[in-house]
Amino acid sequence: MNGTSNKVDKLKLYFIPLLVCIFLAATFVLMPSATAKEYISPTYEYTNNYYKGYGEPNIYASVLGDTEFERGETAQIRVMLSNKGVLYGFKSVTSIDTSEGVHQLSLTELQYETQRTTAYGIKAHLVSSTDLIEIDAATNSKTLDELLPGDLSEDPFIFTVTISDNTPAGAYLLEMPLSYEYAEDVRMTDGESIRLGMPDLDHATYYETVEQTIQIPVIIIPEAKFEVSDVSGNITAGSTDTLNITYTNIGELPAEDAVARLIMMQPLSTDRPIRSLGTMQPGESRTISFDIASDFQAVEKSYGIDSEIKYTDVDGEDAFSENMKVNVFLKQPERKVNVTGLALAGLVIMGIVLIIKNTRKNRSKKSNK
Repeated sequence: MNGTSNKVDKLKLYFIPLLVCIFLAATFVLMPSATAKEYISPTYEYTNNYYKGYGEPNIYASVLGDTEFERGETAQIRVMLSNKGVLYGFKSVTSIDTSEGVHQLSLTELQYETQRTTAYGIKAHLVSSTDLIEIDAATNSKTLDELLPGDLSEDPFIFTVTISDNTPAGAYLLEMPLSYEYAEDVRMTDGESIRLGMPDLDHATYYETVEQTIQIPVIIIPEAKFEVSDVSGNITAGSTDTLNITYTNIGELPAEDAVARLIMMQPLSTDRPIRSLGTMQPGESRTISFDIASDFQAVEKSYGIDSEIKYTDVDGEDAFSENMKVNVFLKQPERKVNVTGLALAGLVIMGIVLIIKNTRKNRSKKSNK
């Protein structure tokens, strides 16, 4: 009989609190939610603990919309949080006598213990492990007062990211460190709070801080990408010269039917600003030539010519490269000495000098007479 009695007592120890827990969970939504750290919790000597709860918040994140971005794009990442925390049950840690008051205190503690899976004071920010993906600092600090178990955050955390033009295609993982608190233990004051000057405080909550990191995947879409890899040829003011430009596909995908176009302003011009490159595979380079004319009075300096490439992408759609700069140096022509011109100029000067001398001589004779 004693063995059977002990087994029954053990069953009561674990299962009666569980039954009470189920009842309290059904009425949980009717209770006012506690706010983290409304007060400094008194030390254990002013409290009594009747039950130990099991379970804590479990925060998950999901991204709304697409996280596939193009190079050079500025976009928003919208993150929703959910709390999948589970309350597993309670274990009695203090025997409860037949006193109605003590029994009521223990039930009240169970009510507070049911809130241990609520996350309070959630803080989050987004971290990029590469300089190629920049997180806007103005949008990178997020907070949420509380998140109940089974709930989603009402509004998403919105982070603004900028993808560098030089970002290679592929998958990247952004990290979102989270920190929050939950009620790790609740103890009843049994009226001892009067000694602390807080007569209305019927319980004390002791919070545990949790830190976790959630990974947010980001995909950079592969595409053709071009750069001007070489420029050769001399441009001289007042003449038409050939400029050789080498374009390289530094992207991950081929570009079909590619054509290059130059966009220039005075003092430079060309009659044929568009030239065909054909189909260019990733890593392939092509050199094409343009005839460039320049004004005779053009200033000797370096000029930047804008260039772009139009092509057909792998989906059969027309696409355009980013603007590229073609830097060329224009020089003045060499000024050759004209011997005939110099001789004629010398004769003219000599003639002028003789005329002046002769005029002076005639005036001198007339004055002597």
